[in-house]
Amino acid sequence: MTFDHRVKLSGSRAAPTSFLRQIVVQLDDHNHFHGFGTSDRFAVRGERAAFHSAGACMAEVFGQELLAKKNAIITGGGSGINLAIARRFAAHGASVALIGRTKEKLDSAADEIRRTGGTASGHPADVRDYDALAAAIKSAREIHGEIDLVVCGAAGNFPAPALGMSANGFKAVVDIDLLGTFNTCRAVFEHLRRPGASIINISAMQAFTPTPMQAHVCAAKAGVDMLTKCLAIEWGPDGVRVNSIAPGAVDDTEGMKRLAPTPEIQKQLTRSIPLRRFATKDEIADLALFLCSDAAKFITGAVVVCDGGQSLAGLGVNMMAAMQPRS
Repeated sequence: MTFDHRVKLSGSRAAPTSFLRQIVVQLDDHNHFHGFGTSDRFAVRGERAAFHSAGACMAEVFGQELLAKKNAIITGGGSGINLAIARRFAAHGASVALIGRTKEKLDSAADEIRRTGGTASGHPADVRDYDALAAAIKSAREIHGEIDLVVCGAAGNFPAPALGMSANGFKAVVDIDLLGTFNTCRAVFEHLRRPGASIINISAMQAFTPTPMQAHVCAAKAGVDMLTKCLAIEWGPDGVRVNSIAPGAVDDTEGMKRLAPTPEIQKQLTRSIPLRRFATKDEIADLALFLCSDAAKFITGAVVVCDGGQSLAGLGVNMMAAMQPRS
């Protein structure tokens, strides 16, 4: 029984390493193995241990260079979830163009990706300014070529009750999140490789979960999800897929620093998540990688929730309790 580039299981059944990985990821937390002989169980346990000792992450279930020769544009790409997606795309062979308001952030992010062997460029623009955004997208096309992948991730957020925010404050979030997503999709369409392009809009669970202190975000993200579905219908005949990712609480992001600024609030929010933890940025990046891959080539118009079950557990009530000062 060997575990090199080809794998032999009991009875001399040969299988590629990718098949073994499929076996590995089906193991449950209690080391139960279903449908395998005793000798196979020990071998698969050893292989799983090797993956874990090497620091393997979920992306290991995908082949290397999954996005080779593909070009991506990512708005809000200088930080947070969007930068994690950019890193993941670049690690799998894509050239990435980062768009955002702050040139220094973009340059730093692009430099980081290049230092790890990836291809990246920065293009400053505000997604609310259609002409500036269109120029940035055109610049990215000239550098990288026809665009295969788009992530619309630029977003704004701050906690405030409806009566505690100005009309301008409400409009600012709607303009960045919803109008910015439309602007990006509209401006990039002429540069997309058709058929075959994939667009991912970063939504949020507030799109379908009424949440106090978040009326502006709920309205904007609900609009993003409906835009996703409309564009999926309109652009499907051109071979362009459009999907949304709706994350829940994601650790080490600017949004969660604002929504859960203290350890006490973080602890209360964690209790509202069935999986009892926040997501990592890498887990959202893995989902984006899947949606941009051929494994998802018949998925369009979907809103894929990645929140550890949080939206099933009455987020609004839990967040309200968490934000109320204690007497």
